[in-house]
Parts: sequence; C-alpha cells; structure tokens
Amino acid sequence: MATAPEYAAPAETPFTAGPDRRTGARSYAVPFIVAVTGHRDLVSDEIPILRSRVRDCLFSLRYEYPSRIIVVMSSLADGADRLVAEEALKLGMPLSVVLPMPRVLYEEDFTPESLEQFAALCGKAAEIFELPLLPGATPQSIAESGPNRTRQYAQLGVFLSAHCHVLLALWDGKASDLLGGTAATIQFHHHDVMPGYTPRVTSSKLNLTEDESDLVYHIVCSRERPDGEPAPGLKAFETSWFTTDEVNPRTAEISTRHRKVFEYTNEFSREAQNNAAAIDRERYSLLTGEQAATLPAGLWDINQAFCAADWLAIHYQKKVVKTLQGGHVAAFLTAVGYLTYTDLLSTPMMIGGIISLMLFAVVNNALAVRGSWQRKYLDYRTLAEGLRVQFYWAAAGVTSGSVSKYAHDNFLQMQDTELGWIRNVMRVAGMECDVAPNLEPQGVQFAVQEWIGDDNSGQLGYYRRKSAQRIVEHDSTMRIGRLGIWATIIALTTLLFVGSALSDEVRTPVVYLMGIVMLMVGVRQSYAKTTAEAELIKQYEFMYRIFRNARRRIDGADNDADRRRILKVLGDAALEEHAEWILIHRERSIDEKEGIKLG
Repeated sequence: MATAPEYAAPAETPFTAGPDRRTGARSYAVPFIVAVTGHRDLVSDEIPILRSRVRDCLFSLRYEYPSRIIVVMSSLADGADRLVAEEALKLGMPLSVVLPMPRVLYEEDFTPESLEQFAALCGKAAEIFELPLLPGATPQSIAESGPNRTRQYAQLGVFLSAHCHVLLALWDGKASDLLGGTAATIQFHHHDVMPGYTPRVTSSKLNLTEDESDLVYHIVCSRERPDGEPAPGLKAFETSWFTTDEVNPRTAEISTRHRKVFEYTNEFSREAQNNAAAIDRERYSLLTGEQAATLPAGLWDINQAFCAADWLAIHYQKKVVKTLQGGHVAAFLTAVGYLTYTDLLSTPMMIGGIISLMLFAVVNNALAVRGSWQRKYLDYRTLAEGLRVQFYWAAAGVTSGSVSKYAHDNFLQMQDTELGWIRNVMRVAGMECDVAPNLEPQGVQFAVQEWIGDDNSGQLGYYRRKSAQRIVEHDSTMRIGRLGIWATIIALTTLLFVGSALSDEVRTPVVYLMGIVMLMVGVRQSYAKTTAEAELIKQYEFMYRIFRNARRRIDGADNDADRRRILKVLGDAALEEHAEWILIHRERSIDEKEGIKLG
C-alpha cells in the first residue's frame, strides 16, 4: 500500500476571508467535512490496522476531490475520535473540534493522562466549538453522569451528523439503546431520528425522499469488553460505504447519487477558486467590516460562500442570456434568409448565408449544453438565495425550532436529489453560526433593515424593481404580438380585395413583409416562453407582497421573539419560492430540444 503524501493545512479556517497565499485572493474552496463517531474502548491490538483503514479513507477522499479541503470534525473523546484526529493531523488535514458542552465540564470525562493528550490535540486544532447547554440543563446538572449530560452527547451526535458530508464510524455494527452513542448517531444520520432526543413532532415530519446526507464510511472494529466482537455478519477491519439504500446498503464504492452530489460541489469549489480574483473585485457582499463587529463571527463564512455563488450565478446568467438571444436572433435571420431566397433573391450567396446562420445556432446551443451553463446558472443562483436566507437567519438568531434541524436541512428536499449538493455547501457555511443562536437585538435589526428593507432597498426594493422590469418586457412582447396580428389582418385584407389587381412586383413584397412580421412575433413569443416572462411576474409580485406583509408585522411586533418567528416564516416562504423558481427554469433549459424547436 502506498503511503499517503502530506499536504499543507490552510493557515485559516474554511471559507476564510483571508487571502490565498499563492494568488493573494480570498479562498473560496468548499471544505469537505468528515465527522467522526466511534467507540472509546477500542481493542489495542486492532489499533494499528484501524489507523491504516482511516488513512486510506481520508487520503482517498483527498485524491478524489482535489479542489476541496478535507476537514476532520471530532469531539476528541478517547478511542476512535482521537485516533482519527491524529491521523488527520499526520496528513496535514485541518482538525475542527466540537465539544458537547463547555470545555471545563467536558474535561471531567478524562483521566489526567487522557486530559494531557486532549489538550495537546486541542492545541493543534484549526477551530474549537463548544455546544451550549440544552434547555433545562445547568452546569451542576451535567457535572456528573446522568440524563442531562447524556442529552448533551446526543446533541453532539446530531450536530456532527447535520454538518458533515461523510460520517466516519469506527463501530462494531451493533444496535444500542445508549442515547448519543455511536449506534444512535449513525441511526440519526440515516433516518433523522434519535429516540430519546428527537421530539415526536419532528419524527412525524420526516421526509421520505432520498437524502444525500446519509453517507457513512463504516470501519468495523471490536470493543475491549466481554462480548466485544463485531455484530454477526461483520468482521473487524472490514470497510464499506453504508447508506439507507434498500437494495445495496453497503458498497465498496460511493454510490452514484452521492458521487454526483460531491462532483457538483467539487465543481462549484473549483470554479470559485479559479475565479477568486474576479470575485474579490466584483463581489456583492452581505456584510461590511463595520457590521461584522457587532454580529456573529460565523456570518463571514456564509457571506464568503454567498459571494462566490452569487458571482458565479451572474457569470453564467450572462452566458445563458447571450446564448438564448443569439439562438433566437439566428433563428429569425435564418427564416428571413429563407423567405428572401424563395421570394426575392435566389442566389448561392443567400444559401451560404442561411447555412452559416444555422451552423452558428447549432454551435451556439452546443457550447451552452456542453458547458452546462443553464444548470450552473440555476444551481448557483439557488445556492446564493439559500445562503442569503441562511445568512439573515443566523444574524437574527432564527432557529428551526427543533433540536435536530438546521436551516439547510429541508431546502430543496422535495426536488431533484442532484440538488442535494446545495445543502452540502450550506451545512458547511453555517456550521459556526449553528453552534449557538445569536440572541442580541442588533442581529434582528440588521436582518430587518438589510434583508427586508423598504421599497428602495433590501428584498422589498429588489422585487418591486424586478416586477416593474418584467412587466415592461411582457408589455413589449404583447405589443409585438398585437402588431403582428394587425399587420397580418391589414395585409390579408389588402390582398383579398385588391390582390388580383396587384402586379407580382407589389404582391410579393407584401407577402414577404407579412412573413417577416409573423416571424418576429413567433421568435419573440418563443423567447418570452423560454425565459418564463409571464410566470416570473407573478412570482415577483407574490414575493413583494410576502416581504411587505412581513415588514408590516415586524414593525408592529412588541419583542424580538415575535420578530424572529416572523423572520422564520418569511425565510421558509423565500426558500419555497427559490425551489419553485428553479423548477420553472429547469423546464425551459437550454438543450438539444431548444435547438430543434428554434429550427
């Protein structure tokens, strides 16, 4: 087996606002988060081989996804957690430490020797997060083993599961009733349920669609205890990708649906990095340095991801618009050339021009299809808008209201499973803000002012302007249609009554011009349909009313708790609108059918 080469860990945390050492631009790489769960009582004789299996897993991910930073997330408990953390550090991978409770209380778990090792690993970590005490818990109630302390470990398992892309499990494969243990964490990762922790109301709202977040890399191990051998059917050191797939739950390779999600995330990360300098120059930031001084530090991470997604969405939107405009203009000119050839000018040069225009349309469309410009535009815009909601929720301290759900969990859950890569980015970007909600009043004020705004700012101003813009475009389309109808009626009426008296020199140009007008109407109608002109007017007007009502209710609210509830409902409505938007445009995607239609 080849030894995995080391690579340099980044100087700063994922989605950092700091410069890349090579280019001087910000780093927009999306980290690949591998969370760790496993047993504390590993068998000492098995540890060398388990370390080898862990190295193989981490290095293979690094090899498969070179545009990503592999970050290992661990609570640094004895046993599996530390074993994986040590191997990650040997490979130069950043270590993110998440503690189930305040550090001083967590350290009560360790012996003096273990505590020394824990402190050494913490000193090498890129970041350390302490999960807050759950409602009803106090420092005194979790100081010793008991239900409240156990629930803190359950919270840890849920947090790790909800914010990783792969859950790396050193597990004997046996089910267990231990709340917050390895088996319970894997069950939650697969089914979003942890008995004894997940509220029944949450369990009753489970989604039955395929979920991209159920991926577990299982390394089978034994335990240093009586009856510590692996579960029947499993052998120590076996490895598999373990999912909820009913046909092949355990596979040697990552499943196709998970691989697709990772490929799209990798593609976004690579494109963001390749365009980092341009993004730095042109990016639209949701946060200024002055605002950041009074808001949660984790907002920088969400803002960093938003800036990359927003810039790339605009970049590909321009390509898509030019493709659609070029294709429709080429179709119009091709048809005009054909009419000209048949009615006015039958020359070889005209045939050559028609062929050239047709080839241009074909190549124009093929480039867009080959580059997936439409898909990237739609995906990146949807990601940006999802991050926008996540950003303002985090700023205002808005939570899902559930101990096991976060902002990214249900976004686009009912749509194409390929869109799961968008949640993959969101679960990383919002991780620091998800540790504990921001309860400071300035966060709510910031969200109301910057997100909702008024008729000249925020989303209220945006939807008002876009509605007006789309109405003007739609009115133009309707005027062209009416012009075509009246021009045709006048031309046909003229031919009906005086056509027989007209010479070919007069009648032919009339028919020719009538054809040109009808072509113009048809092409404009096709463009309007392709860009969902009429549907978007309804969407923009609907969202304007939603934001206006939210602003009115927030202005009339007596306390920040009520304002946060309104912001939660508003964000849910915005996320649903974005999901509907991407579905509308996906139905009108640029593909081979578009070229045939124009032909």
